[in-house]
Amino acid sequence: MAEVLKMQNISKSYYMGEEALEVLHNVNLTVNSGEFLSLLGPSGSGKSTMMNIIGCLDVPTSGKYLLSGNDIDDLDETELAFIRNKEIGFVFQSFQLLPRLSALQNVELPLIYAGLSSSERKQRAMIMLDRVGLVDKMKNLPNQLSGGQQQRVAIARALVTEPTILLADEPTGALDQKTGTQVMELFEELNHDDKTIIMITHDIGIARHAQRVVKILDGYLTEQEV
Repeated sequence: MAEVLKMQNISKSYYMGEEALEVLHNVNLTVNSGEFLSLLGPSGSGKSTMMNIIGCLDVPTSGKYLLSGNDIDDLDETELAFIRNKEIGFVFQSFQLLPRLSALQNVELPLIYAGLSSSERKQRAMIMLDRVGLVDKMKNLPNQLSGGQQQRVAIARALVTEPTILLADEPTGALDQKTGTQVMELFEELNHDDKTIIMITHDIGIARHAQRVVKILDGYLTEQEV
């Protein structure tokens, strides 16, 4: 299988005055196309920093990060924004839907930035809403949807640009257990369709839905048997 992501000796430090706080320590990680990976760790473990680097929201202090063959270290902010839109579909714990836009309009948003025509945006958004089982709710505002439905809209929005990686940050954190299980079943279906998924979580039960679990603790990565 082709590599879609490769991290080599990635370290990340934050500076407070002259004092450096190293959050990630020589991280090495490879993710292949079609893989479903969980990054498991408690609060303060460095998993949010890892997510930000994977999603090109931040850059490492040292080391090399290759995403779809692109050396992220060589890109400026404009190029990073382009890579984020093209390569990464983000799913957040709090859904991040715009309250005054319908489900369809929320899903269309990334396609506006991608420069697609109105008719093509609508068609692709409807296909993705159908994929997550919500095409009948396309005219509903977020406050007219349940939490699980809102997260499905957010997943449709993340998928509509056909990204290389679906990057999910605690995707069930705002949901009850039953609804969270339904969302995880959707992720498994997407992975069966060869979508590459990286999921950040603190919950071992949620992490076990993935094919592979990598544990992060105090900025160090280890493979975790599940």
